[in-house]
Amino acid sequence: MEHYNIIYAIIATAMYLIVAKYDIHMFQLSSYRYSRYFRWLVPANIFSFKRGVALLACASALLPDFYGLGLLSGVTIVAATHALREKFKTPLVYTMRVKRLFATNILLFAAIAAAAVIFLSSHAPIIIGAAIVLSNLIMLLANLINTPIEKAINRHYYNDAKKIIRSHKGLIIIGVTGSFGKTSTKNYLASLLAEKYNVLVTPGNFNTLLGVVRTVREQLRPYHQVFIVEMGAKQPNDIKEICDLVHPTIGIVTAVGEMHLETFKCVENIQKTKFELIDSLPPDGLGVINFDSQLIRDYKGTTSRCRVLRYAVEQKADFCATDIIYNGSGVSFTQGADRFESRLLGRGNLLNILASIAVADHLDVPRTKQKNAIARLQPVEHRLSMSRTGGLTILDDAYNSNPMGAQMALEVLKNFSVGEGNKRIIVTPGFVEMGSRQAEANKELGRSIASCADYAIVVNATNRAAISSGIQEGGMPDDRVFLADSLAEARVHLGSILKAGDVVLYENDLPDNFK
Repeated sequence: MEHYNIIYAIIATAMYLIVAKYDIHMFQLSSYRYSRYFRWLVPANIFSFKRGVALLACASALLPDFYGLGLLSGVTIVAATHALREKFKTPLVYTMRVKRLFATNILLFAAIAAAAVIFLSSHAPIIIGAAIVLSNLIMLLANLINTPIEKAINRHYYNDAKKIIRSHKGLIIIGVTGSFGKTSTKNYLASLLAEKYNVLVTPGNFNTLLGVVRTVREQLRPYHQVFIVEMGAKQPNDIKEICDLVHPTIGIVTAVGEMHLETFKCVENIQKTKFELIDSLPPDGLGVINFDSQLIRDYKGTTSRCRVLRYAVEQKADFCATDIIYNGSGVSFTQGADRFESRLLGRGNLLNILASIAVADHLDVPRTKQKNAIARLQPVEHRLSMSRTGGLTILDDAYNSNPMGAQMALEVLKNFSVGEGNKRIIVTPGFVEMGSRQAEANKELGRSIASCADYAIVVNATNRAAISSGIQEGGMPDDRVFLADSLAEARVHLGSILKAGDVVLYENDLPDNFK
């Protein structure tokens, strides 16, 4: 029996490694937040393929030695094959935190298995099998054990980054935040300022406190003159924490909208959090705000004494665009005494350019150089970027997960000229993390789709009912709507209806922990 238990424990550990990787992946996609992880786990995913595999592994413990080992081995092979074949839109990122979590997780399981074999030999297979079934709880316990270690490591990195910034005299630090548009604005501004300065920007989506810390420690050099910091937030004080580290002297707020309402609870908290950037600026600093955003326009709670410039397309502001011409290849407009041309699409990108011009003027970048930089600007990938292939036009707005940004993308789709018999098609799963507003926001999206698109593909079940209801209210015929269970199924259907001359908008994409 002891020999059987040891073999069972070895095979079960291999099984646990497969299940643990999946658990940690979903925990990472849930931003390491217990509440979000349990919302994913309960109730639908508690009986997922991985849980089914774990239950079979546990059941093998109830069989005689030969059959039990046979079933466990077979289940392990099937799970390994499935894991190798399974493709995720966002793969697991093996950060140092993930590696430490993996190590602690496996050590906990190994300790349970060893204790069962040594002290409870007659029940060891059942205990080990049960541990596989409860892998989620073991993983969360491992995270709890690691929490003090993670905090100590993060504090060390934070202090190191703060020391580096303090030693960098004369560095111009610019913060960029907003419910949407911040990544594009950051990149466009960097292109304009690079005409005169040596610029560092936070890369990709490094817009959290730890992302900024990592950028400072790994990339900030003495020769940099400007540091542009994208600042993201999912709860109050997130922006303030980043500002307390970098101390910006210029701040841009691109928009305030209904995002992350699960954690913010109300739009007033979103307003206050975004304006933490403006409130952090010194009296001789500069705030730049999008005056077309009603929630910015209406906000009266700022405590800042710095100079504030407003930019807008629809409202009167310090930096306005006039004589605007939108077309399928970009936009041209007048600002002040100068005419600008850009290959970027839509009103949202025009606003981002205006914010960049305001800061570039403040930092004395000549307008002639600004014009050249704006003409060369490229769209940020997955943020209303356009490509053409096989006679099709693809608008990729997959990273835009908010109602206002989606409306701007739909405006672009609506204004695209298509030939007779061609279609304007949208592929979308809608919005998540909107709390009590989620159903109504997705219903509003459906109504907008009906007025801007000719055909709609609604992906996943999460918002299916709300979007479909809005589309129906908007008057789009049922035969112009397709409901897909996954993005893969949506693409297969899309391939069956497309023809040269069609325009396709991919609006938002949900991570793998949403179905």
